[in-house]
Amino acid sequence: MQLREFVRLFTHIQLLPVLENGEETTLIGGQAVMEGVMMRSPHSYCVAVREPNGEIVSESHELPRLADRHPMLKAPFVRGVATLGHAMWLGMKALKFSADCALGELTERGKPGAGARVPMALNVLFSVGFFIVFYKLVPLYLATLLGKAVPQVGSRFAINMVDGAIRIGFLLAFLFLLSRVKDIHRLFEFHGAEHKVVFNYESGELVNVANAQRFPTWHPRCGTSFLLVLMVLAMLFYAFLPFDSFWAKFAARIALLPVIVGVSYEIIRFAAKRRGGLMAALTQPGLWLQRITTQPPSDEQTEVAIHALERAMEMERAQGGVLMIA
Repeated sequence: MQLREFVRLFTHIQLLPVLENGEETTLIGGQAVMEGVMMRSPHSYCVAVREPNGEIVSESHELPRLADRHPMLKAPFVRGVATLGHAMWLGMKALKFSADCALGELTERGKPGAGARVPMALNVLFSVGFFIVFYKLVPLYLATLLGKAVPQVGSRFAINMVDGAIRIGFLLAFLFLLSRVKDIHRLFEFHGAEHKVVFNYESGELVNVANAQRFPTWHPRCGTSFLLVLMVLAMLFYAFLPFDSFWAKFAARIALLPVIVGVSYEIIRFAAKRRGGLMAALTQPGLWLQRITTQPPSDEQTEVAIHALERAMEMERAQGGVLMIA
C-alpha cells in the first residue's frame, strides 16, 4: 500500500466516530464510506459504493443485535459502550469494503485481496495511537505547561479545563482542515446523502432522490453530535479529578473513557427522542458542527445512499424484521 493510500485510509478511520450512527434500535442508521454509504437496519446492513465506471456495487449481510444475544447490554450506560464498539467494528468492515473498491483490491469474485488485510491492521493500530497522543497526551501536556507558565491557570481545576478546551480546539481545527481536502469533502457529501435519505425514510414519504434532496444534511443521531457531547462531558469529568501528577491524570483519562462514552450515549439517545427539550438544546452545538462534516450531495451520491437503504431493508424484511419510523 502506497503512502498516499495509507494516509487516506488513516484519515477515514479517524473520522469513523464522526461519520457513524451508533444507535442500535428499530431505526435506520448509516455511515459514509469511501465513495459510498453504509446503511444499517436492526438486523442487517448494506454498504454501497459507486465505482469509477459509474456502477454501484454493494455488499449486504445479516447483522445480529448485540442486545438480543446478551440482554445485559440493554442496561443504561453499558449499552452505550457496547453499541459504540459494535458500530465501530461494523464501520471498519464497511470502510474495508469501500477501500477495496476505491483502491482496486477486489478480486474477480468481489472479495478483498488477501494482501489488503495487513495494511488495514497496521493502519488501525496507528490510528489508535494517534488518537491517544493527539486527543489525550498532547492537550494535557500543553495545559500543564501553560499552568506552570501562567499562575492564574495553575490550579488543578484550571489545568483540566484548559486541557478540555485545547482538545475541543484540536477537534474543530482537524475537521475544518480536513473539509478542505477534496477526498474528504466528497466523503462529507456522502455523509450528507446518508442523512438526507434517513430523514426521507423517517418522514414516511416515498424514498427517492427528489424527496431525499428536500431534507437537511444534519441529523440529531449523528456521530458528530455524539463526539462533541463526549468531549464536553470529558472536560467536566476531568476537571474534578483529584490528581496532580501528570501521568495519573493521563491514566485517568484513558480509564474513564468507557464511563464518559456511556453517559454521552444516553444524552444523545434522550435528546433524539425529545428534540424540543433541554437535552436537545445541549446537543445543538453538535448539529452546528455538522455544517462542516456534512455537505450537500449530488443526485448520484444520494442514489448510492438509497441503494444501500433499499438492500438493507430487503434483508430486514426477509428476516421478518419490522422497520419503525421515529
